[in-house]
Amino acid sequence: MNDQHEDEKVVGADRVLAVLIDLAGHPQGATLDELAQRLHSSKPTVHRALSALRRAHLADQVSRGVYILGDEFIRLAFRHHSARPDATRIEPALRTLAQQYGETAHYAVLVGTEVVYRAKVDPPIGSVRLTSEVGGRNPAHRTAVGKMLLSHELHSEAELAKWLNGQPLEARTPNSIITIPALWAELEATRDRGYAIDDQENEIGINCVAVLADLGGPQIGAVSLSALAFRLPLEKLIVEVPTIQSIIAASRGLPAA
Repeated sequence: MNDQHEDEKVVGADRVLAVLIDLAGHPQGATLDELAQRLHSSKPTVHRALSALRRAHLADQVSRGVYILGDEFIRLAFRHHSARPDATRIEPALRTLAQQYGETAHYAVLVGTEVVYRAKVDPPIGSVRLTSEVGGRNPAHRTAVGKMLLSHELHSEAELAKWLNGQPLEARTPNSIITIPALWAELEATRDRGYAIDDQENEIGINCVAVLADLGGPQIGAVSLSALAFRLPLEKLIVEVPTIQSIIAASRGLPAA
């Protein structure tokens, strides 16, 4: 009986989280019917989850029965993000990179088999902007930041295979690396040269270079500069790596590597 009760509690908690996540994807709000349909749940079940979120001020009901994320959730999210020392410390460097090159600069960390973007600065108005967002994720093997971080974390092809744990290396473009030997060879090359590249592996028309950014926190991150291939080809991006490293070092008050 106790085990069954615990299972029901877990399902209930998962349902509350599912409603919270769905609301986050609909900033204009959602009705009870819409939520129930998208989550494949009954309206009473979704209503109980909404009631729990409203009691915690994490969701609000506005006119005509539309639900939105609560201001308390927004406050907590922004307070947490602004208190993260890595994002705060690296943003001046990202801003300098975006302004100097007219391209998008990212800071990301490795979480499982993905990278999570902790900070992003877009180029000045008038330039093309990427669809990436803070908190967004991408498979590590298809990104320059991911390969930079993997080259730091993994020390053998066997470790790489263990890290993947049987997951396939899925391709997104014809340039994506899809085998363990090929990815390991790229990680070794990355470690040797001190920077990683994304040669239109995650998105056609976008290339990228990345370097490590150790900010002294619990995680080592990486900074990337992503550019439109026709405007700033990969070979020209690679030439800029020493300057990118210098900008990151200067933002931390350190001598360039």
